[in-house]
Amino acid sequence: MSENGLPCIDLLEATPTILRGLMAELDHDDVVWKPAPDRFSVGEVLAHLSHSEGYCYRTRLDRFMSETNPEFEPDDAQDHLELYAKADPEDSFDHFEEQRETNVEFLRSLAETDGDRTAVHLKVGPITLSQMLHEWALHDLGHIRQVAELVRARKYLAGAGPLASFYHLKP
Repeated sequence: MSENGLPCIDLLEATPTILRGLMAELDHDDVVWKPAPDRFSVGEVLAHLSHSEGYCYRTRLDRFMSETNPEFEPDDAQDHLELYAKADPEDSFDHFEEQRETNVEFLRSLAETDGDRTAVHLKVGPITLSQMLHEWALHDLGHIRQVAELVRARKYLAGAGPLASFYHLKP
């Protein structure tokens, strides 16, 4: 719980630093490597995070704060695959970091009672801002895990030699 009583803000703030640490030893080839044609590369994950930070989360946050019970369309990453594939990974991560810093600053300015604001998600029904913050954290953690698995598979598995047989990765 952050100082203002809203959940998940500290994790949201930490995500860019965690990702930067995971990617510290990656070169460009590593960042664009895909374990399979239907799987994301690290670069595509970064593009998705950058896009969803503004397109989904900030837009919803602003609507929570400015409208009474706004309606939210579901957001599906599959609808934006071409955008992610064409994005520059470094630009995506820089943009994500900038947006996240702004969003965390805004979240820290809110009151605990703002977590009770409501909206209607057209797929799941009524939600609160607090619930969206928890989902935002779940989203971050899922992509942190995804990037970690990609890094494990691309950078470290082969170097482990016979010890790699202890690991069954599914990036």
